[in-house]
Amino acid sequence: MIIVMEKNATPKDIENVCEVIKSAGLGVHISKGEDVTIIGVIGDRRKLAEKPIELMDGVEKTVPIMEPYKLASRTFHPEPSVIKVKDVEIGGNEVILMAGPCAVESREQLLETAEIVKKAGAKVLRGGAFKPRTSPYSFQGLGEKGLEILAEAREKTGLPIITEVVGTDTVDVVAEYTDIIQIGARNMQNFPLLKAVGRINKPVMLKRGLSATIEEWLNAAEYIMNEGNFNVILCERGIRTFETMTRNTLDLSSVPIVKHLSHLPVIVDPSHAAGNWRWVMPLARGAVAVGADGLIIEVHPNPKEALSDGPQSLNPENLMILSKELKQTAAISGRYFRDGN
Repeated sequence: MIIVMEKNATPKDIENVCEVIKSAGLGVHISKGEDVTIIGVIGDRRKLAEKPIELMDGVEKTVPIMEPYKLASRTFHPEPSVIKVKDVEIGGNEVILMAGPCAVESREQLLETAEIVKKAGAKVLRGGAFKPRTSPYSFQGLGEKGLEILAEAREKTGLPIITEVVGTDTVDVVAEYTDIIQIGARNMQNFPLLKAVGRINKPVMLKRGLSATIEEWLNAAEYIMNEGNFNVILCERGIRTFETMTRNTLDLSSVPIVKHLSHLPVIVDPSHAAGNWRWVMPLARGAVAVGADGLIIEVHPNPKEALSDGPQSLNPENLMILSKELKQTAAISGRYFRDGN
């Protein structure tokens, strides 16, 4: 349930309403827009059944949230959320590029890649330290050693880092190093893991599951937010369909749909959707054109030698080409992208 306050509601009016909500054992989230203040009630609204909220000073009306995802809903939070990571804002007017290798393979490889992506205008460095692979015989990542290398790259470049957590047993160690915690597609409905990152004070990027509907995706975000972490970034990375020409089918329609339904920022991963570097750049341009708040792209100094996802990784030359294209596409869409120049 949300409580819509009148335009002339005083700070004391808002405080009184919040006290009543808290006295019923419920949580409060305040969203201040240009015209009105909305108070979100977190928990079972039936506990307020005997509380005359609508009769209190400054209250215009109460509105039940009909969607199964409450906290992620636009009804709960009408204004778009902007997630701040150091000096980077995700969900604002700037298109944010996150880029780097699928996996941290060595110190030399990551530090070289970090300089490459920064030069191309990336604001966040990506790299996997723990890799959930389809085959148990594939490279599984360097673990904590990979996290240490990522942290060193952050020190050298100033770029915040994003890396994936694959189990509840590694949440604390990943959170110790990273700036953004990534939940991969395979773990979108790993509810114990979602709850665990919901209790960590770090932004979380939640990838859409291989066969997940948009509603299931938003409900997964709800698990994180229900634990108190509202800093959630959604990531469309393609879904499994009958088509075999690409690794997955990139659902660009999900971007405007989710931005209509939810206040959370949405970024797109064209690398995992395409599975082939040739299609990454046009899909990236398409994502920005339909309103994506950012992109997460795989880059490797020498994709042919990559231990993970080499065929879909951009080399430095193609990344620089894409950087220039993103600047043009963002401008056409009424936004902006800062390349490294």
